[in-house]
Order: sequence, then structure tokens, then C-alpha cells
Amino acid sequence: MLVTYLNKQVKLEGPLNGFDLAKHFGVKKVIAYSFNGKKLDLKSEINEDGVLDFICEGDEAALDILRHSASHLLAQAILNLYPHVLFGFGPSIENGFYYDIDFGEMALSADDFLKIEQEMRRIVKADFPIERKVLTRDEALELFKDNPYKVELIKEIEEPISIYSQGDFVDLCSGPHVPSTRYIKHFKILSLAGAYWRGDSSNKQLTRVYATAFFFKEDLDNHLYLLEEAKKRDHRKLGRELGLFMISEYAPGSPFLLDAGLVIRQELEQYWYDLHRKNGYIFVKTPIMLNKQLWELSGHWNNYKDNMYISKVDNNEVAIKPMNCPGSILVYKNDLHSYNDLPLKMGELGLVHRNEASGALNGLFRVRAFTQDDAHIYCTPEQLKDEIIKLLHLFDEMYSVFDLSYELELSTRPESNYIGDIASWDISEKALADACQAVNKDFKVNPGDGAFYGPKLDYKLKDSLGRVWQCGTIQLDMNLPERFDLTYIDENNEKKRPVMLHRAIYGSLERFMGILIEHYAGDFPLWLAPRQVRVLPVNSKIHYEGSNKLTEALKAAGIRAELDASNEKLGYRMRNAQLDKVKYTVVIGDGELENNAVTYRRFGERAQIKVTLSEFISLLQDEIAHKA
Repeated sequence: MLVTYLNKQVKLEGPLNGFDLAKHFGVKKVIAYSFNGKKLDLKSEINEDGVLDFICEGDEAALDILRHSASHLLAQAILNLYPHVLFGFGPSIENGFYYDIDFGEMALSADDFLKIEQEMRRIVKADFPIERKVLTRDEALELFKDNPYKVELIKEIEEPISIYSQGDFVDLCSGPHVPSTRYIKHFKILSLAGAYWRGDSSNKQLTRVYATAFFFKEDLDNHLYLLEEAKKRDHRKLGRELGLFMISEYAPGSPFLLDAGLVIRQELEQYWYDLHRKNGYIFVKTPIMLNKQLWELSGHWNNYKDNMYISKVDNNEVAIKPMNCPGSILVYKNDLHSYNDLPLKMGELGLVHRNEASGALNGLFRVRAFTQDDAHIYCTPEQLKDEIIKLLHLFDEMYSVFDLSYELELSTRPESNYIGDIASWDISEKALADACQAVNKDFKVNPGDGAFYGPKLDYKLKDSLGRVWQCGTIQLDMNLPERFDLTYIDENNEKKRPVMLHRAIYGSLERFMGILIEHYAGDFPLWLAPRQVRVLPVNSKIHYEGSNKLTEALKAAGIRAELDASNEKLGYRMRNAQLDKVKYTVVIGDGELENNAVTYRRFGERAQIKVTLSEFISLLQDEIAHKA
């Protein structure tokens, strides 16, 4: 057989398995391999021509295989300890794996984790070979006849059906897996959650056991450190401690912004307006409640009504908007447009409502009422590529201010429930891809995940802990202009159809605020910080007048300054300023008053620096202006 490896063809005598191939090519630390694009266990044999690649420790694909194998290890340990349990799904996921398990009347708790991990280590030490076997459907149904979850899955999958065994444990699985249990050395059970079987609330709720695994101990230790750091940065915790927002049982999913949180929100909005005005946008504000007929025309009623809040006004059915685009379209149709008017860039910070499941609500991350930083760009087909390129540059400028990196995903036409013809979708998908390539932007294709009205570019932001967040999006739409009969007059005085771009950079202002709270751990850059300066007189009586005068001078210079002249000791007030994450703490005593100076300390630093008042104001204003 002819095997191509690293673009070189080698003639080999088959059949050979992965161990044989790794030995022949001198490749170390192999845990699986792929042949003609199919991932295989090392014990699997090949005896045909094809392209070979090895999957080694450290590869992303290897980590996925390790974690999938670790989910079987977890299941075997749990079955050994609790023989009555029934297993559902056990996939690898980003940063770990989970298994959905029916424990019957028993309630598993975090107190059981140590016992399960000890049993997992015993199984690892036993070094059970992990073996693959192929069964017919009838054989598989007989093997798993006592597990209704597996039986349901077996009836749906095509033959041949594969199972994997290790010791006396057997599981339904397509693989591949590591060769034996000794490969799974570094793991940790993390948490528990409830999960309905197959995500359907009409099914039984199972216990989802989350865990993770790595090839190297230092990688596991680092991951656990980041998880602990994430707990400290939890935006719900910091939101309470810093007085940024609150949630009330009287309005689930609708956050209340408090004074300090509103400062952050207003700064984000002002930056958004300033940058978009500079880039030629106009701004509108459209109604929150609109007639059902509009939502039927837009396609939202058929595709989205289960997530919409619906009511009646004057015997007409109306809906609170879940999106801003139909309102923007009505504004466009309010005037006649010439090709000279295009591109027309229309921005709106629009409040939208979506009927999210109560169990999914989560602080600022998943809410029912939120503000989208929407903009809709109406342009000619000839302008489309340039407008997408301009958007790519605009996104870069905004995200760089917050020190957020990202990856791009191109989401293509859904398999079903899409509007418009396939030819328009193909043109739209190519336009987005061509624009990315024109400015050397790498992107990953996410098949079938486009909006129902068009393909999109999704921005996956990476924060200071390396966590990924879905935020910005650019959506190309040739369908709504058709549905709403949008037109412009071209240079030949003929009516033409504009192309519509939907885009949001923050995505949701509430969610973006939550991301920033955790990204900065509450220590916001000065321009965003709700508490920029706190002035502390050494003696609250003797130095009060001078400290108050300084505070007012800072306010007059546009600085958010506050005075703490309480009767507490200076050290106590200093600690409070640190707990409140005040960016600059200023101490005023005799020396400062005599020399019209300030002694300041920046949050997170120990050094105390003495400068003149004018130097201090200039320092702050420069830092704010440059959004440092």
C-alpha cells in the first residue's frame, strides 16, 4: 500500500496499525492517528492507499480524545461505586468533559468527588486496555437492554455500531480513544448541574458531572488556578461588592444598574457614539412595541415568536421587539434614496426583550431585557466588500481599546428554517469570506449556524484569563430588503435593491459590561472607572477644607473625584479605597496643603508619588483621553 506522510509517499506492506506506523516513521508520544481524514485508535489497522497523520500529546485533537476517554474513566469509576446508575451522554467539550447520569433516588454531591477520583486513579493504575468492538444493532440493543437512554440512541444510529470496553466496563461510543487507562493521569472533577435528557424539559432531569483532564500536571494546575481566578472575578460577586448592578425577583432577567454601574454604561455609550459619528453613522431611536404584521413581514414571527413578548393594543396583536432591524428598515423606507445617499449607516442603541428560560438567566450574561449596539448599513452591491472591510477595521479599533483579542467564525446557511434562495446565500457567504481575505483576517467556517435571514461573521473574544466570549457580529442580508421592497435610484434613474448589513460590536451592552467586569477583575481603566480618585485628608478636621477644595478642583477638571473625610483612621480609609478599587487614592496632609501638591497611590501599586496639583490633573486627563 502507498502511504503519504508529510507529503512523501512510502510503500508499505499491510495491514499495519497505528503503533506499527508510528514506529516506522519514528514518531513519539502518539495517542491516535488519522488516515484519509478519519481518526482511528492506534490498534486499528489499515491496508489501503491513503494520507496518514499522527495525533500526538499536545495536539488539540489529542486533548479532545484524552477527555473523551476520561469521560469513560469517570463513568467506570462511578459505576463501580454506584452500580445502580444509568448513563446518558459523555462527550468532551471545550476545557473538559461531562457525563449525564441517572442516579435514581440518590443525590450526588461535591463531597463525593474525592471518592470518585480515588477510584479513577485505581483504574488508571490498573492500566486496562481500551478495546473497540463492532456490533449489529440487535447485539447492541441486547447488550444495553437495561439502559433506556442507550437503547434510544442505538435505535437512531446507523450500523455498524461500535462499543468500547476497559476492564469490565462497556460503553456505546464511536471513538477514537487512547490505548489504555494509564494514559489518563491528570484529571479533576469540577462541578455538578442538572440537565434534561437530550436538552428536552419534558424528559427526565439527569445529573451532569463536569470534569477536565490534561496530559501534563502543570496544564491541569494552571487550568484549576484560572478557574479559581474566574470565581474571584465573577461579575455577579464584583457587581454586588462594587455597587455596579442588582437583580430583583420582581424583574427576573432585567438588571438594575446602580450609580457606579451606570457610569461605566454611559462611558461605553459615549465612546460608541463618538467612534461611530467619526465613521459617518447617523443615529435613530425606534419604538419598543410594534405590530404583529411587521414581524410577519420580517420573518421573525415564524422563526422567533416563542422568544417574543406578545400583547394586544386596540385589538391588534403587538410584540415587544427582540431585534432592532425592522424598525431600522421602516426608517429607511421613510425617505426616497439615491445611489448618492449610499452607503447609509444607521446606528441604534436599542432596548430589546427576549423571553429566555428562567433557568438560563445569569447576571448580566443572560438576561431578558438588554441593549444591542445595532447598526444597519444599506449599500449598493458594488460597495459591499469595502463596507465589510471598513467594519473589520472598526471592530479592531474598538476591541483593541479593551485589550481583547478575538477569532472570527463565518457562519453559513442553516439546514432549514432560512429565508431567501440558495443563490443569494452563496453570494453573501462569498462576500464575507472575500472581505476577510482582503485584509488577511483568518476565519473558521461554522456550517449551518447563520441567522435565518443571512450568513454572518461572529467575533469570539478572548479575555485576560483566556476565556472565549461570543460578542460582535456582522450579518449580511439580501432577504429583508427583498421582503420590505427596499429600493434606491441608481445613476440610470432605475430602481435597485440595496444590500443590508446588520452589525453589533458590543453585542449586548449588559453582557459586554459583565465581560469587562471579569476581564478587568473590577479594576477598570481610568476612563471607565466609576471611582477615579478618592481624596483622604490625613486629619479629617484639620485637613478637611483643603481636601474638599482639591476634590472640587478635580471635579471641575472632569475627573470623578470623591472625598472621604469620615472619622475613621487613615489606614482604614486607605483599605476601603482598595476594596472599592479606586484608581487613584490621594492623601492630603500639611505638606501637600503648603505646597499645593498631592501624594497619590495608584490601585494595585505600593509606591506613593508626590506631584503638583496641576501635574496630577494633567496626568489623569492624558490617561483618560488616550483610554490607556
